[in-house]
Amino acid sequence: MSPVLAGVLQLLALIVALGLSYRPLGDHMAKVYSSEKHLRPEKWIYQAIGANPSVEMRWPAYLRGVLAFSAVSVLFLYLLQRVQGSLPGSLGFVSIDPDQAFNTAASFVANTNWQSYYGEQAMGHVVQTGGLAVQNFVSAAVGIAVAVALVRGFARSRTGELGNFWADLVRGTVRILLPISVIGALVLVACGAIQNFSGIHEVGQFTGGSQQWNGGAVASQEVIKELGTNGGGYFNANSSHPFENPNGLSNLFEIYLILVIPFALTRTFGRMVGSLRQGYAILGTMAAIWVGFTALMMWAEFAHNGPAFDLAGGAMEGKETRFGIGGSSLFAVATTLTSTGAVNSFHSSYTGFGGGITMLGMQLGEIAPGGVGSGLYGMLIMAIIAVFIAGLMVGRTPEYLGKKIGTREIKFAALYILITPALVLCFTAASFVLDTPQHSMTNSGAHGFSEILYAYTSGANNNGSAFAGLNADTQWFNTTIGIAMLLGRFLPMVFVLALAGSLAEQTPVPETAGTLRTEKPLFTGLLVGTILIITGLTYFPALALGPLAEGLAA
Repeated sequence: MSPVLAGVLQLLALIVALGLSYRPLGDHMAKVYSSEKHLRPEKWIYQAIGANPSVEMRWPAYLRGVLAFSAVSVLFLYLLQRVQGSLPGSLGFVSIDPDQAFNTAASFVANTNWQSYYGEQAMGHVVQTGGLAVQNFVSAAVGIAVAVALVRGFARSRTGELGNFWADLVRGTVRILLPISVIGALVLVACGAIQNFSGIHEVGQFTGGSQQWNGGAVASQEVIKELGTNGGGYFNANSSHPFENPNGLSNLFEIYLILVIPFALTRTFGRMVGSLRQGYAILGTMAAIWVGFTALMMWAEFAHNGPAFDLAGGAMEGKETRFGIGGSSLFAVATTLTSTGAVNSFHSSYTGFGGGITMLGMQLGEIAPGGVGSGLYGMLIMAIIAVFIAGLMVGRTPEYLGKKIGTREIKFAALYILITPALVLCFTAASFVLDTPQHSMTNSGAHGFSEILYAYTSGANNNGSAFAGLNADTQWFNTTIGIAMLLGRFLPMVFVLALAGSLAEQTPVPETAGTLRTEKPLFTGLLVGTILIITGLTYFPALALGPLAEGLAA
């Protein structure tokens, strides 16, 4: 079987698996967030944290819940790393330095999972399992909760109430993420991923020394890392490590985990707003971009430009032979079009255009299908922008799902789409103005520029993947990327929840002959075009200095 055919068959198998999961999972999530009943374990959690899950919240109260919970999480994870040297199960590792502890705490709470450390050489069992893995669950649940709050803003009228944050947080964790993770961890163990609490042990003697490995609860952390679109690897090699991702089957399963909830949330959206066709329109937009990016990536990496490429069947540098170009390309696109950031190959070793595709996927806003929760609310923001543009073209007040998109709503949407590019481009520019950050670059020229642009793109978009080649474990990068991760995660949530509150207060507008049919393929095409044009206008100059220049020079 040719490598190209193998890659296409993997893509088709993935589409079938996602299609089979779409309806049951989407309907289940709609029921979870619409139910008025509380499970017994959930009641215990509410009692422990002193929350009343039945009290409805307006958007400022909902936002305070998000920010308060996340602030406490950052503080807890920071302190846990700072005292690691005194904890049992630390495997002899010392406490984490302050700047790196801040960076890691911000990273995992912001659902970014950027890592400037070697996981197997820095973090013990308690920090890995009791700190990082826990944040993988709750940070993902926070993202879904904010998305559901925005959906309620569309579905409700004449009220500013968006639900209860604590109920949404707990339900997302207990009823969605935990059950799937238990089953997924068993699948990964069956595929060969490890799951233990063993210490450090030698695995062989070599010339000049020996090699050591430590065990860990890898399968359970790996599954929520992908399912929650988190991305932090137990080992430095991330999902290219055989203990995390043993073979081609586990690789395809992990890609499925990355995509399944973000895609299924479009059906949840359709159910909750009372129109499955609206959900299908959003799904069609996400799927069109995802398939298009996957095809472009495979073309870029399979292209033969010399005898070395011919012998290897494509650009195999930086890729695992057990996954090949097809499995690596699928993973790279899935992880950068979502906010996952896990990698099974080194993106820095991709072709110039291939590396640019991974970067562009994040710069779209990671909305195809995007992160768990964040992909849906990001796409809905872009839908509002598309409706606004359509309204300008025909001279009609824009409407979406029966809600008028007025001055207030468009301001919130505009602020949402501007904050992340501002963080990315300003921090990238500052890194080249100052001398010290440039010393962290392994490469010069266009590729070196791409290293730093990719780092801030990954951090501000809550992705967490790295271009490799950049030494990010410095005070400058630990601090600035940490700030970019926190602002890039929580400032957009402010505008999303404010928009949700504004929409929920409105009285529905009756549909007329002049109403834009947002469930039709025409609107899907308009939405795709809007996303590509806005991203192109924002990032094209920076991309021209990095991956485009490198790709054209190859």
